[in-house]
Amino acid sequence: MADGSVQGFTQDRYAPVREAFEENFASGADVGACFCATLEGETVVDLWGGFADAAKTRPWEKDTIVNVYSTTKTMTALCALLLADRGELDFGAPVARYWPEFAANGKEAVKVSHLMSHSAGLSGWTEEVTTEDLYDWQKVTALLAAQAPLWTPGTAAGYHAITQGYLVGEVVRRITGKSLGTFFREEIAEPLGADFHIGLPTSEDGRVAELIPPPPGQAAGDGQQTRIQAVSFNNPSVDVSATRTRGWRGAEIPAAGGTGNARSVAEIHTILANGGMARGKRFMSEAGCRKALELQIEGQDLVLTTPARFGMGFGLGGGMIPLPNPADSMFWGGYGGSLVIIDMKARTTLAYAMNKMAGTTTGDLRALGLAMGFWGALGVI
Repeated sequence: MADGSVQGFTQDRYAPVREAFEENFASGADVGACFCATLEGETVVDLWGGFADAAKTRPWEKDTIVNVYSTTKTMTALCALLLADRGELDFGAPVARYWPEFAANGKEAVKVSHLMSHSAGLSGWTEEVTTEDLYDWQKVTALLAAQAPLWTPGTAAGYHAITQGYLVGEVVRRITGKSLGTFFREEIAEPLGADFHIGLPTSEDGRVAELIPPPPGQAAGDGQQTRIQAVSFNNPSVDVSATRTRGWRGAEIPAAGGTGNARSVAEIHTILANGGMARGKRFMSEAGCRKALELQIEGQDLVLTTPARFGMGFGLGGGMIPLPNPADSMFWGGYGGSLVIIDMKARTTLAYAMNKMAGTTTGDLRALGLAMGFWGALGVI
């Protein structure tokens, strides 16, 4: 609707979720946003509202999509999990088995599992990189292949904010002969009819919401930094205005450049929440899904400087945010506030995406409030 009021549906028992969603707009916490939840593969909440631009001239529609930054990583991880389930990728193998050039500079023993768990020591580039360089797959992957690790791989987590997508994506490309965005589209998004894109076609530009940057001083990379943090956050610095350009949208940036909405994120991850089944189609085995829950590394993250518990491509329960079934749950979020949570025990997914950004890298209280309303209605908290 033209007034930006909340649209969509909520099954009766989840009325508290709609109330919390509406409150985010009433309080001014949100300008435009969407939230979706699934249970046993069925969509039980699908809400959207507000405006797709800061000036509040474009209502947020059912098919509005937005750059979700690092929530994109969960899609990249799903591609790798799918290949591993098919026997085409071994997480315990050296990266160099698939990508021989990667062995340079002492990285011959770095495993694929280290890429998946942010522990490969390649959280940023040591050579200067511009935002435009991120659109040049060959250049940025070649630099990572040649680079020495910033710390001993496998000994600590250090959030690979931008680099993880290129690292995992290049392994996928070497195995399949397809770019990460193409593989994702053909194997996951199109079979599900899911509106999520890693490399957005020009034809979809008119549906993209405008991201509103965090307040000054709250952006990623602000404040005093270690060398590892400076390389990770500031080379290049995050430029939110880049998300409005064709260059950014069209590029495949599999750690930060995905464009979608809460519905597409939640419905794609029903694959993991429901033991490999989605829309009546088997994508993976249950064991292949549970591979994501295998703890790879935990401790203080060298980049985020918060306690981290990383599985195979996801944050695990017991880490940064409280989850009702921590042993069976995983999550990740994006810079500004987007978030997805997958609970394999309750067989639920929930996802939130928005355009008014907070200065956080992995979700914030807006999404968590909606999650609490959902879990309360479900009776798991």
